[in-house]
Amino acid sequence: MDQKFKQSAIENSDSIVQMWMEEINSIKDGNYTASISDELFESTNREFVNVIFTSIKSQGSTKVVEDFSEKIINLGWPLSYITDGLQVFRRVTIDYILGQSVKIDSSYISDVIKSVDAWVEPIIRQLVNEYSGSWEHIVSLQRVALQELSAPLIPVMDRITVMPLIGTIDTERAKLIMENLLEGVIKHNSEVVLIDITGVPVVDTMVAHHIIQAAEAVRLIGSTCILVGIRPEIAQTIVNLGIDLGKFPTKSSLKKGFTKALEITGREVIEHEKTEENVEKLIDSLKGE
Repeated sequence: MDQKFKQSAIENSDSIVQMWMEEINSIKDGNYTASISDELFESTNREFVNVIFTSIKSQGSTKVVEDFSEKIINLGWPLSYITDGLQVFRRVTIDYILGQSVKIDSSYISDVIKSVDAWVEPIIRQLVNEYSGSWEHIVSLQRVALQELSAPLIPVMDRITVMPLIGTIDTERAKLIMENLLEGVIKHNSEVVLIDITGVPVVDTMVAHHIIQAAEAVRLIGSTCILVGIRPEIAQTIVNLGIDLGKFPTKSSLKKGFTKALEITGREVIEHEKTEENVEKLIDSLKGE
């Protein structure tokens, strides 16, 4: 019986596709696909229904399903597009087969539903699994990229590096900060590291503990860590919590911290005379000649 229903659906695929397209188009304006161009929506829908029939004909082809799932992910369309489309296909196919039948009873209807479900459910499972797996891979890559950006160590001058921190610091990020600091200090041959916490909204006992650990680790490999960007409210919180930051220098701004770093490395900022004055002196000297 199942083979009979399948043959009927395949032979009348044009009619089923037309019914499917009409119903899919009718829900376009009211859902997530409303902003998609008509041309792209039309071509993707036709490809989708072709994937469904190809899978049915080949007893569950995996290649076409994988390729289509990857395309939907690249387009940025939600998973509900796939599930909605398959549910619509299931409904119109059942309606079409029943509509072509002369004698219909409860047993016959049950057989039709079971057969169509047996075609559609494997496609749903495979598409959902492919879609979910691909998204998990993308999220994993994004997480790695964000981790690399969450604790960057930037060399700004010979033997001086800066680590700007933005956002909250949890245990996982603190571990990453420690790793990047130690690797970066060795890689850049840093004598001074400036940890800038201007963008850290809250400094509590845990955050301070992580920062102290990082600074101590830097000290143990022969470098100096300067904590900069301490705002008044952060300073007050640190004092109220009784946190001891006396083991390494602290400055209120990155500018002051950088000046301190220059002193530690045996350098200083020297202000040059104004350019206009230099030009005037040059002109006067030329006139004297």
